[in-house]
Amino acid sequence: MQAHEIMIRNVYKVKEYDTVREVVDRFIRFRISGLPVINDRNEIVGYISDGDIMRYIGKKEDRVVNFIYYSTVISDAEAFEEKVERILDLNVMAIAKKKVVTAPWDEEVERIATILGQKQIKKVPIERNGVLVGIISRGDIIRHAFKMFS
Repeated sequence: MQAHEIMIRNVYKVKEYDTVREVVDRFIRFRISGLPVINDRNEIVGYISDGDIMRYIGKKEDRVVNFIYYSTVISDAEAFEEKVERILDLNVMAIAKKKVVTAPWDEEVERIATILGQKQIKKVPIERNGVLVGIISRGDIIRHAFKMFS
């Protein structure tokens, strides 16, 4: 079975010039956790997930910096609410991953399952001729692989 046979064709996505506010709106409205980021030619230029947002708004570990005559501790002093407010107006590409794992539309589903497991990602955007044509999630593979048992 190939990717195009099970992929979701109506892909929720954001444009490279959108803000994180649009991303969060789509996450909430469509109950999803990740979106491909595309340019005006529908080419994938990034991927943003709920994990990217959590890493931005979460508390950073204190760091100790040693100098020749003294040491100092650098702390994350910005309040959670301030980070949440600030992230909303950021351009999506400021926190999106630019190296995106994708699969061609004629890739075998078994290979996509391997990619999802090895890379520990939830979804793989599907490309044909360099443009986004679909997406496959772990759940899509589970549903199709085990439909005979339900």
